Amino acid sequence: MNYMSRYKEWLLSDYFDEETKAELESIKDDKKEIEDRFYKDLNFGTGGLRGIIGAGTNRMNKYTVQKATQGLANYIINYSENGKDRGVVIAYDSRHKSPEFALEAALVLNGNGIKAYLFDELRPTPELSFAVRDLNAIGGIVITASHNPPEYNGYKVYWEDGGQVVPDQAREIIAEIEEIDDFELVKRIDEKEARSQGLLKTIGEEIDKRYIEEMLKVLPNKELASKKGKDFSIIYTPLHGTGNKPVRRVLKELGFNNVHVVEEQAKPDPEFSTVESPNPEEFSAFKMALDLAGEYEPELIIGTDPDCDRMGIVVKNNEGEYVGLNGNQVGVLMADYLLSQMKEQGELPDNGVIIKTIVTTEMVRKVAADYGVEVMDVLTGFKFIGEKIKEFKKTGDHTFIFGFEESYGYLAGTYCRDKDAVIASALIATMALYYREQGFSIYEKLIDLMEKYGYYKEKLSAIKLEGKEGQDKIKNTLATIREDRPDSISGIKVEVFKDYKEKKSYNNKTGEIEDIDLPESNVLQFKLEDDSMLTIRPSGTEPKLKIYFAVRGENEEDAERKINALKENFLAEVNKIIDES
Repeated sequence: MNYMSRYKEWLLSDYFDEETKAELESIKDDKKEIEDRFYKDLNFGTGGLRGIIGAGTNRMNKYTVQKATQGLANYIINYSENGKDRGVVIAYDSRHKSPEFALEAALVLNGNGIKAYLFDELRPTPELSFAVRDLNAIGGIVITASHNPPEYNGYKVYWEDGGQVVPDQAREIIAEIEEIDDFELVKRIDEKEARSQGLLKTIGEEIDKRYIEEMLKVLPNKELASKKGKDFSIIYTPLHGTGNKPVRRVLKELGFNNVHVVEEQAKPDPEFSTVESPNPEEFSAFKMALDLAGEYEPELIIGTDPDCDRMGIVVKNNEGEYVGLNGNQVGVLMADYLLSQMKEQGELPDNGVIIKTIVTTEMVRKVAADYGVEVMDVLTGFKFIGEKIKEFKKTGDHTFIFGFEESYGYLAGTYCRDKDAVIASALIATMALYYREQGFSIYEKLIDLMEKYGYYKEKLSAIKLEGKEGQDKIKNTLATIREDRPDSISGIKVEVFKDYKEKKSYNNKTGEIEDIDLPESNVLQFKLEDDSMLTIRPSGTEPKLKIYFAVRGENEEDAERKINALKENFLAEVNKIIDES
């Protein structure tokens, strides 16, 4: 069925409500908009759905949520012995339609005889991960689009280990969804009936309490925080998201009573009206927090994204200016701090491991080596870190210490299986306090580490390519680079080329070809002779082509010069391919 036929079906069918039809009627003369809404089904990727809210098969709406949930329900019924009774936990964030989509998902599960645990109000994504295991549920759903623009929402699926579903499992769920060729196949009951049958249960404070309790067990130097935390000034912004209550709660329980919240950004706001982007990766997101800095003189500024799984910080540099640290820098600082404290306490395991993604800084490998700790790479996406935690619990081969990714996601401990900005906020606060008591700042510690291991610098470029045409350009660009396989970039020879789609690593120096023991992924990576690295891949959540640049310099100026040259030259080549495709 072509896109126009689908459009007319939605417009004429009695199944779709009048509000949906009115929206579709309003675009009747916009052929391009109709095509974009109906040329395909909204892609259920390796973690779930994400898209613009609106009517259509390629949009986030109650019908696409219902269809995805029916597919998940079929998977639970077909692939688990007692999944219906164990149930599914559902959480949601502050975005448009999040509570409605969460309830729709619950009622479809209930219509299939599957119990649903629905949070009483918005909660962080990592708490959903924790709750799945805490309640011994078969799975979880969280309604969120993370830090995407306000017009987006999403739907992520978790399994019984508390981690997001990984590719093999996602493909099985997708197969179940694709079997539903008619919305009439969706089974749904109303809320009153669901509650009367005991299929829909509301959860809240009891989970919050256990979540915070388990998190606190992981943190070092809690006694120091309880004694000195009241004198440590922090500004915190939840950026209108789910972090407001849990972050403030854990900091208070630790003893950080001098926390000043950006009140204008404390309340949930689906428009994120005070920021250009509700993303702590962007320094501009901290503008209102920085406006308060003169009044409160904070030693640390913390920001979390709408679903509170990413955390960013701002600190003073050696000149007394407030600067943002990137995800790689914060991850290295956290890793070094955790390892040093475990070593000091005699708690460093012989088989300890830190896990990072393939686009995350190599600097942490140097740090960990000094503690005799292995660093392991996984594909981009915290789901793969969660998968490794599950594997280690089963085999006992390694003890997980810390996992992080360059995109501001961190996890210490195994109480949940996803990145967690709540524990990250607590960890960075206790770390900053600890270093202050030692007589130096987080920034000074970072400089010490770079002086010791090298000045690592990373940058990310994201090229937005929207719609069907944009998706075609992304595919063509990667295919062209894969086929051409340059032997030098920016005048520097390529030492190793990795194609994660072919699962092959080509060493240009030795001629050796090795298998890559990771799931297939449309990612290309180049390691250059000067230890620079660049990686290119399509975004899994946005219509973007992402390019990661990484270099190691002798000093700050050398690193900046190297990365700017690498970025300028490679982007010129990529844009040329895009223009010609």
